[in-house]
Amino acid sequence: MRHKRGLVIVMSGFSGAGKGTIVKHLFETYPDNYFLSISATTRNPRPGEQDGREYFFKTKEEFESMIEQKELLEYANFNDNYYGTPKAYVEKLVNEGKDVILEIEVQGALQVREIFPEALLLFVTPPSADALEKRLVGRGTETADVVAQRLAISARESHLMNKYDYLIVNDTVEDSVKEVHGIIQSEHFRTVRNEEAIKKIQEELKVFAKGDN
Repeated sequence: MRHKRGLVIVMSGFSGAGKGTIVKHLFETYPDNYFLSISATTRNPRPGEQDGREYFFKTKEEFESMIEQKELLEYANFNDNYYGTPKAYVEKLVNEGKDVILEIEVQGALQVREIFPEALLLFVTPPSADALEKRLVGRGTETADVVAQRLAISARESHLMNKYDYLIVNDTVEDSVKEVHGIIQSEHFRTVRNEEAIKKIQEELKVFAKGDN
């Protein structure tokens, strides 16, 4: 009796919190359960990339038309290129009963919530600020100034954490993947997501309520 629609799952988190690693392991551990949303972008394809696989590649004019026609769940501009999530593509997968994961930043996540209120928002954080700093420094790929900038951004993003539905404290990846999977599967059984099934059983039970006052 579970509802047949899939879920839109938005994964956000601080830079260095490990949300990308969690998503990667989620797909590896449960390959038949989840689908990754494909973004549209105006940047040029890189060698080996295919339209409709890594990205939907658009011209600037095409992308701006999508914005004007409200065809995106969220979008942003990075380094003079647009990136965004096509609404029709996500809705198609959801209507097919597929759970779709969007790995996007905080502002994009809140845009999705405005357009798609039933989306499930998960925020990934390390156990502490010290752990976050150590992870960023431990990457060895960024200067001290860049690390400081990322931590400052995280401080601002932290004030939006309570707008999410669930907090994932990423201490170990394995535990976090199990937690995320458990949350998503439990969400399918929320009454608000099963109104059709509820109405069906209510209608079926009416025959037994004839003698009620």
